[in-house]
Amino acid sequence: MLSPLARVFSSAALLVLFAAGCGGGDTHPSPSDPAQPLKVVATTTQVADFARNVGGDRVRVHQLLRPNVDPHDYEPSPADMKAIAEADVLVKNGVGLEKWLDETISAAGFDGPVVDASQGVPIRDGDPHIWHNPLNVKTMAATIERAFAAADPRDTAAYQANRAAYDAKLDALDGEISKKIESVPADRRTLVTNHDAFGYYLDRYKLTFVGSIIPSFDTSAELSAKQVADLVAEIKATGVVAIFSEASLPPKTAEAVGREAGVTVVAGQDALYGDSLGPEGSAGATYLQMEEHNTDTIVNALRGTAA
Repeated sequence: MLSPLARVFSSAALLVLFAAGCGGGDTHPSPSDPAQPLKVVATTTQVADFARNVGGDRVRVHQLLRPNVDPHDYEPSPADMKAIAEADVLVKNGVGLEKWLDETISAAGFDGPVVDASQGVPIRDGDPHIWHNPLNVKTMAATIERAFAAADPRDTAAYQANRAAYDAKLDALDGEISKKIESVPADRRTLVTNHDAFGYYLDRYKLTFVGSIIPSFDTSAELSAKQVADLVAEIKATGVVAIFSEASLPPKTAEAVGREAGVTVVAGQDALYGDSLGPEGSAGATYLQMEEHNTDTIVNALRGTAA
């Protein structure tokens, strides 16, 4: 009997084949055709945002993961499979985040270039959350730019200009985050989060990680009763003033730990964006907005000031 995921792949693959058969003798325009944008599939909300910034109006991006959806919960839709089958370039985050991707690509029959945006990024112990350091994003954007230029040489200059403009915004973001974090007293620069998603941010901006509700990079992991007790004790011992919930994860366990430890839990609209950007119109709709929101939320909570 087929597994639920295998049934999704089977149905989606049949739809792709049916759509291709109904196309008759039509051929897809060359990606170098100036009238046609490059067809890009991007896996995560973050790399989709980077691809749009680098590609501008010369790309059409199909994003596989939806805002505030845990990457570990993804199942491909027929529309996703069709977009992958017809893509000129596929961009992934890498570092093992998209464990479902190889099977999805195979089922869709895609044989084009797969761009690993993590190439050249210093990886910390297999942690896939590389985007939480804006300097890493500059490396990711450069990798995406080179891939787009290889697939569409005619527009190389446009991709280079777009990437340079985005680099300037990332440098400005990095400077702003540093300044804001430095405004927090050194003994209050501690972080407790839903899961271990902010290591690159912590390393870059010199914050101390006390612990997480889910003791793993993977949100499917669970905290044992002893681990909960140990975390509560550590929170009390280190003087942590807040626990930060994440927008893509339920805050129930974090709130329970917060009550036990006697500290504030930052959740709801103020929750951090960890694994995913937020929907359009939210405080985390783009990468730049997400990191600004996260930083303001962290700083306000650690300083004890109103948002």
